[in-house]
Parts: sequence; structure tokens; C-alpha cells
Amino acid sequence: MDQPQDQKAREFGLSSWSVSNATTVFVLVAIIIVSGLYSYLTVPKESFPEVVIPEVFIGTPYPGNSPSNIEKLVTRPLEKEINTITGVDEITSTSIQGYSAIDVKFEFDVTSDEALRKVKDAVDRAKADPDFPDDLPADPDVFALNFSELLPVMNVNLSGEYSLDELKRYAEALEEEIEELPEISKVDIRGVMDKEVEVVVDYLRAEAMQVSFNDISGAIAQENITISGGDLLVDNFRRSVQVVGDFETTEDIENVIIKSENNAPVYLRDVASVHFVEQEKTSYAREYLQPVVSLDIIKRAGENLIAASNGINGIIADAQADFLPENLNVSITNDQSDQTRTQVDELQNSIIFGVLLVIGVLLFFLGLRNALFVGVAIPLSMFMSFMILSALGITFNVMVLFSLVLALGMLVDNGIVVVENIYRLMDEGKSSIQAAKQGVGEVAWPIIASTATTLAAFLPLAIWPGLIGEFMKYLPITLMIVLSSSLFVALVINPVLTAAFMRVGEDGVSKKRAHRLTLSLIVFGGIFLALGVTAFGNILLISGLLTITNAYVLNPGTRLFQNRFLPRLEEGYDRFLRYALAGRRPWVFFFGTASLMVVAFVLLGAFPPKVEFFPSNEPQYLNIFITKPIGTDIEETNRVTREIESMVLDVMNEERFQRPNPETGEMEAYIANSIIGQVGNGTSDPQEGPSLGNTPHKARIAVNFVKFQERRGQSTRDVLRSVRERLSAYPDAEIIVAKNSDGPPQGPPINIEIRGDNYDDVLITANSMRQYLRELNFEGVEELKIDVDKRKPELPITIDREKARRYGLSTQNIGYTIRTALFGREVSTFKDGEDDYPINVRFEESARNNVDALMNQKVIFRSASDGQIKEVPISAVATADRSTTFSSVKRKDLDRLITLSSNVLEGANANEIVLQMQESLQGFQAPRGVEFAFTGQQEEQAKELAFLSQALLLALFLIILIIVAQFNSITTPFIIGFSVFFSLIGVLLGLVIFQMDFVIIMTMIGIISLAGVVVNNAIVLIDYTDLIRQRKRRELGEDDHLPFSEVVESIVQGGRTRLRPVLLTAITTILGLLPLAIGLNIDFVSLVTEYDPRIYIGGDNNVFWKPMSWAIIYGLTFATFLTLIIVPVMYWWINRMQYKYFLKKSV
Repeated sequence: MDQPQDQKAREFGLSSWSVSNATTVFVLVAIIIVSGLYSYLTVPKESFPEVVIPEVFIGTPYPGNSPSNIEKLVTRPLEKEINTITGVDEITSTSIQGYSAIDVKFEFDVTSDEALRKVKDAVDRAKADPDFPDDLPADPDVFALNFSELLPVMNVNLSGEYSLDELKRYAEALEEEIEELPEISKVDIRGVMDKEVEVVVDYLRAEAMQVSFNDISGAIAQENITISGGDLLVDNFRRSVQVVGDFETTEDIENVIIKSENNAPVYLRDVASVHFVEQEKTSYAREYLQPVVSLDIIKRAGENLIAASNGINGIIADAQADFLPENLNVSITNDQSDQTRTQVDELQNSIIFGVLLVIGVLLFFLGLRNALFVGVAIPLSMFMSFMILSALGITFNVMVLFSLVLALGMLVDNGIVVVENIYRLMDEGKSSIQAAKQGVGEVAWPIIASTATTLAAFLPLAIWPGLIGEFMKYLPITLMIVLSSSLFVALVINPVLTAAFMRVGEDGVSKKRAHRLTLSLIVFGGIFLALGVTAFGNILLISGLLTITNAYVLNPGTRLFQNRFLPRLEEGYDRFLRYALAGRRPWVFFFGTASLMVVAFVLLGAFPPKVEFFPSNEPQYLNIFITKPIGTDIEETNRVTREIESMVLDVMNEERFQRPNPETGEMEAYIANSIIGQVGNGTSDPQEGPSLGNTPHKARIAVNFVKFQERRGQSTRDVLRSVRERLSAYPDAEIIVAKNSDGPPQGPPINIEIRGDNYDDVLITANSMRQYLRELNFEGVEELKIDVDKRKPELPITIDREKARRYGLSTQNIGYTIRTALFGREVSTFKDGEDDYPINVRFEESARNNVDALMNQKVIFRSASDGQIKEVPISAVATADRSTTFSSVKRKDLDRLITLSSNVLEGANANEIVLQMQESLQGFQAPRGVEFAFTGQQEEQAKELAFLSQALLLALFLIILIIVAQFNSITTPFIIGFSVFFSLIGVLLGLVIFQMDFVIIMTMIGIISLAGVVVNNAIVLIDYTDLIRQRKRRELGEDDHLPFSEVVESIVQGGRTRLRPVLLTAITTILGLLPLAIGLNIDFVSLVTEYDPRIYIGGDNNVFWKPMSWAIIYGLTFATFLTLIIVPVMYWWINRMQYKYFLKKSV
């Protein structure tokens, strides 16, 4: 009676139900496949996950004020109110000439909408203060900031033998259509300016006729107007009455009478000329030094990049067919979707490659039929995951796809244990139904516990705080979904499939039938190829070849492996385990392993690896940021940029970056597929936040490289290094050469913040510190740069208030007069069809750039006291001086600061450089009230390393908690905890022996992932050993404890029985990660469609994921030895202690 009761007790209710209701399960499988495929095809795909940062930007224009005044009048009052908001993480601000920019970062538990609302309320409170300026030209602009919307995802460039007006017209037509795409946020046109109607005043003639700016502005505004007079009832009809006065031509404007005194009218044409011109140049755009009109296309955050790219390409194709001339050159550059497609394709191919390797291993261990039972867990688990991910609104990005690669080996673990156990019971003579129910029942709770421990390892990563956490959380979330899905497949679907189709012993393959099937597949494949269905035809051909290969190679090989190699392996393992458990050898093995742990740490200290925060990627594109002193005219910046573009082109044309053209045989540059130069607006470094004002002193050159597989072995790091070397000595501008950075936005690798109330002292300290560090000449530092200087030229005009008021003038009168003369005043709008053009009044250019003309102009006004027209030269009541001021005033968390920062050169390690700098600056004396600290990447690095260490401890705690609950034992968690700890030996020795970098984020995640993987086999092994002991007690009639010799026999038997699944789980996990670890890329789609596998080694994914993959591979390789040898040894050791000291029995 005991045996049947034990069998029933060992059944698992859900699995038994599924076996009894097979039809329901088969319908469920069909639903999972269809829904999963639909989700996979429709879910958005992108490169890296777009992290929505709760960040709000406040931009406030206040023209005519210096940076110090902007800080005092605008920035400080706003910051004071913003600082009262709860949930604020950091407040940074920049006050520049005429503009205040404040960036407010919130904690991630605050939503973007809530953050925006809170900041708007704070701004409203600040505006209500009577001391806040009431003469702002516009209210502060408050908007949510998204980093992904600071850089274009694509440039569309138009060029050809057309005027700029014609190119602009074509660009505007494309702009209008592209902006209608739901994925696109906005499109900016660069390289051509909007038109305006410019009223150029001859100030000498105006003064002679006593005409003021106000006279001109008022006359134009009052004449260029259409007013509705209402409805007039005539003959029972209502007619709309309108006074029509809109200007139709520039002659209409010139003919406006400005004033008429003593019957002597003064026309506008008498004192000014009217021109329809391009607005003052604020941007230039070039491609390979040739002028272009460029469209910067900004994607909306969270939208599908590939869909956006496809939509844009479709619009351009339609436009070329409909209205764009044939000889108009349209080029697409800097298309970020190319990178996304490449990375997504690489990972998809890694998944396919990993599946093939895993199925191959399963084939040899389990035979073809059983391998398919286990292998079915891969697509079904992934289809279930696709459904859940799609329902949660998670896009398919490289984080999600890598999680699927990482899960490849893990998700078959449960299936291997279930199928292998059912197969064993059927081999013992049980029926398929009975074996399925009992086989799952024996291992259900162990695999649930082992899956729970794996999920527990990843759970802390899912609650990772901060920006890095928001970026990396997709990895643990996806893994938890996939592993939960695989558990469902193992407990519900695998038992049904095995009960229905499993057979004991591998069926012999009929070679005659294989010949017929092969011939049929090849014939049908050839027919489909003839019909042009290449992919399906080739798949049939490959299936035919695999069929015949299976008959003559795979099947005999599998039989040989299973009947000869595996039994010998099990016998060898049996002998070795008995050897390890004999005498004092368990102590030797245990303390030998502990000693190896010490040796690993000693070697790590003796040969420390380079420590990096994030993997250092191969550049996919370069951004060369050029900065001239604030105040530099855009024409000068453009001249400098052209020179630098030529130097960059010279680097690209160097012989080492050239290859023969396959068609002509001539040498040509190939490494870059576009070099775009932009000057002026839209060229700021996105690390500095949005720049909403004009930036005539800035420029950017974007160098976009060809795809990795097209670089013919040439590293783009060499190109980056060459460009930096070539531009390092350029004297006329500050130049930063930056590559794209994979992962979330990060600060500069070297970043020193210097704080203090006295900004002059802070600037002096920053300059002296930069000079001090430059003299030490640290290797690997690109160029230490200060983000604030005191070289901004200004012309402060000091007004003698008493004298001015005596003449009836105010500061406002004088200020507006100078502003109108120099900057201009928009007085009305000229309408031409659907287009509106501003009408601006200003001095002629020669007078605008003449200080004497500005200062000697007369302020003409009618006196309020006597009604007479008065003319007062500005120079009579004001003086102009030349001086310099701060380029900007920067603040962080309400403290003034200046930042000293630099990139590091390729091959240099930022951590080592920063450590050397910190040691060198220990004796650096800063003035009283001035402090400095290293921040940026170093600050983030310390924070993330602290969290990951805590996450590892929390994961271990959760794992131990689950094991205690599963085994109701303290000794089992002790054994498994040691196995997890000892698994670090493999990681540490792998880093030291192969001299790999320790990448804080990726390697630590690999170690945490390893903790979850390692416990799986240990749990199943220990649980099965306990089950054998229970059976032996029943067989021997022992109610209490077995003889210790039987305990040892149970350990050996449990190890031998679990050898295959332990090896399988380890090998499948390792092989699943191996393609990504070594960077082997095979394009299976092009293989069956174009007969070109496009094999190459390396790539962007390999650089990013290699540290994590190798950490898991090294650790799991050693952990397999731990599971098979050290876990039984520790199990023996603990039981021996119990028998000897607590039970007082002989051992």
C-alpha cells in the first residue's frame, strides 16, 4: 500500500489535470503559437529602450540682460520655488546672455506629467512675486524633456542645381508630410533661412525729417490690417462688411505715409527701403563640404524607430515619383534605424543559432524524439513571452532580445528534468500516462523551487533605482516572464506531449523511407524555387538534406553517443564520486575548493582587470562639437568649421582607410558613408541639455560610419583616434570629438565640479586646476575643458539717469531705441497666400555694426509738457564701454559651480586616470569658500556598484529563503549557498586568465544572473538524493535513519541519475550564450533567401553583451563541477556530522 500512496502523493495536480485533458492543452498550444507570432510581428522594435526620465526644462528669455543679471532676476527666484517641490532629485541651471535655462530632474517614482504640473505651479508662484520681472517678452516656457528628442534619428539632404528658395520649397513639402507620421515629433530645416520683409531705415534721413521708430512702426501696423465691420442688411440679404487693408506688395509698404505735418507728407520710401530678404543667417548645412538643405528629423519618444524610418523612406519614394525633379539629389544620412535593424537582426540570429546548438545537444543526449519534446519549450515559452511583453507595452529592444538569448539555455532546464524523468519511468515499464503524471510529480516542486530561486536572483534588478535601473530593468523583467513561461510549458504542455508521443528507445530510422522523404522535399523545394519562392524552397531543400543526414549520420551518432559515451561517462563519474567521498578526500576537495577561492582573489589583486562602468563600444558615428567664444559671428564659425571639415575629410582619405572599388579597382575612402557639417542652431552637445536660443558660435560635424560587417576589419576606434590627433592642435576653436555611447546617457568620464559663492574665485580655481593637471600630463586625457569663461565681449551702455530724465527720456526709451536699431522690431506680418512673413524694422547694416552710429542716433519723441518734437542724441545722456563678462553662470542644487571635464582617449581607462587625478589633487589648495568634487561617471559608478552589491546579497537572501521553505532544512541552504559563492571562482579566474575587463554594470549583472542559474541543478540534485533516501528507508523498513553507507550510496545514485540533466542544463545555457560571447554572426534569413550567410565575428552587440555572457559562461562552467562534485561532498560532510555528533551513529 505504501508504494501507491507514494505515487499519488508525488503527483502534481495541475500536470495531472493537463494529461487528463489533452485536447484542451493542444488548443491552448495553438492559441499560444498564433498569438505569439502576431505579437512578434506587430510589437515595435528599437535599439535601446527609451527611458522616459521625469525631467522638466524651464526656458525664460529676457533679452538685453547679462548672465549675472539673468541669474539674479530670473534663475534664482524660479529655483527658490522649484526647490520646495517634493520628489526633486537635482536642479541645474545655466544663465546666459538674455536667457535662463533650468533643468529639473525628479526621482523616478514621480511621473512625467506630475513633474510637469508641479514645476508649472512653482513657476506660477515665482511669477506672482512682485520682484519677478514683469517685462519679459514671453512667459517662461515649461516642458517635459526627453533625451531621445534632442538628437535627430535621420537627416534628409537635398542638393542640386537649384536655388536655395527652390530647395527650401521641396524641403518644406517633405517636412509637411513627414511631420504627419505619428512616430515623428518634429522636423527642423537647416541650411536655409525663412524669409522676412525688412524695412531698412536710413537714420540720417529719418532724423532730418524728424521720424522716429515709433512713427514707422505705428504707421505700418495701423495700415496692414483687415477689420470686420459686421453685417449690413440690404434687400433682405446680410452682407459682411470688411475694411480690407492688408499689404499685397512691398510697394504698398513703401507708399505708406508715416506722418503729415503742414501738408507735407513723409512716405516710408523717403526714409527707408523695403526688401523681401532671407532672415539673418542662423544655420549652415553641408554634406562633404557641398551646401545642402538638410531636414533634421526628431522621433517622438517611445515610438517605433524602424516604422518611422520605413514611413520616411516611403514618403521620399512617393515624392520622387510625384513632384521632386529627377536631377534633385536626395540623400539619407545618419539613419539610426540602420543600427537598430543591425542589432535586432544580430540578436535574432543569435537566438536562432543558439536554438540550433541547444537542439543539437539535446539530440545527442536524449535522441531526436525526446530532443523535440524538450526543444518545443523554446518556441512556446518565447511565444508566451511575446504575448505578455506586448500586453505590457514593452518594445523589442536589445535588452529584451538579449534576455531571450540568456534564457535560451535556462528555459529548457525545466523541460529537460521533466522529459528525462518521464523517460526514465517509462523505461522502467510504466505506462505513458502513469509515467507522465508521476514523472512530473516527482520533480514538480524542485523545478518550481529552482525556477523561483532564479526569479529571486533577478527580482532585485527589477527594482533597480535611477536612470541605469530604468534602462536595465527590461532584462530581469523579460527573464522572469520567459522563465515563468517555461515553467508553465514544463508543467502543463510537456507532460501532455510526452504522454501522447513519447516512445522508449529511439526508433530505428528507415533509410528507404528517408530516401523517399528526402526526394519529395527536394522535388517540392525545386518547384518552389522555380516559382520564385526562394526562402520556402530552400527551407524544403535543407529539410531534405537534414532528413538524409539524420538517417546516415545523426541517428547513428546519437545511438553511439547514448549507448557508449554516456554510459562510460556515468560510470566514470560514479567511480570519481565514490573516490571523492572515500576517507578524508571530502575534506581535501572542500578545502581545496575554498583555497582555490582564496587563490582567485589573490590573483585578482595581483593582476587586476581594467574596471569600466559600461562596455566601451566601437564608434558607429562621431559627433565633432566645435565651440567658439560666445559672441562669435556665425560667418566666422562657418569659416572655422569648413577648415575642420576639410581636416576630417583628409583623415577619411588616408591610405589606411581606403580600399579598392570592386567595380573600377580605384582606391576610395569607404569607412564613412556620410559627413554632415552643421553650423549655428541645433548643434549643441545634447549632454548639455536643449539649447533654445541662437548658437552662432557652435557647430557640429557628424561622421557616420558604415556597418560593422562592411568595415573589412578596420576598427573605427582608429578613425576616432586619428581625428582626435589631427584636431588636437587646432588653435581657433574648442573641439570635442565624441563617439556614440551605448546604453543610458552618462556624464563625462572625467568630471570635476568646483563650487563657491564668489564666481570669480571659482573661475580662478578652475583655471589654476586645469593648468595644474595639464602640467602633470596624464596619459589618455583628451582635453580638459572649462564650461564657463570670462571672455564674452559686451558693450555695456551706462545711462546718466538724471540728465536723461531732464530731457524727458527714460531708460526704457533709450533701450528700445537701441534694440530696434540693432536687433529690429517686428511690427506686422506680410501675407502671401498661405505663407506669413514678419515685417521687421531696423537700421541699415552699415549703421548696425557702427558703435558711433548707434550712440549718436537721436531719440525722437513728442514732449508731453509742451507738445513739441524733441531730438536727443543717445550719446548726450549715455556712454558705451567695452568689457568682458561671464559666458554663463551655472548652478547645481542652488550652488554656483563651474565644471572641468574631459573625454578619455581610446584604450585609456577612466577609473585609473581619475584615481591618479584624485591623488594629485590632495595637496591642491583652493580659496576659502571654494570646494571641488569628482562627479559624472565616477559618481554614478560608485552608486550603481553599491546597489548591485546589495542586489547580490538580497538575491542570495531570497534564494536561501525559498530553499528553506522547499526543504524545511537549514543544511540545504548552507550547501547551495556555498555552491553559489564558490561559483565566483570561475568568474574571477576567467577575468584574470583571459585578461578581460571588469565592466561594473554588465559583469555584476552576469554574477547575479549566475547565482540564480547555479542553484537550479543543486536543488534538483539534492531533492532527488533526498527522494532516493526516502525510498531506501521504505525498502529497508527503516523508520528512522538509514545506515551511513546507504546515505553515501544514495548520494552516488542521485548524482549519477542527475548527471545527464545537470550536464544538459549547463551545456545548453553555455551554448545559448556562446554565439553572443564570441560575436559569431550568421544571417540565416539571407542564407535561405540569397545564399549568403554573411558570416562575421564581432559587432556592436558583442561588445555590449560580451562581459555578461563570459561571466556567466566562466561561472557556470566551474559551477557544473561544483554541482557534480562539491555539492555531494558537502552533502556527505553535513550528514556525516549529523550521524557522528548528533545521532551518535557509526560512520
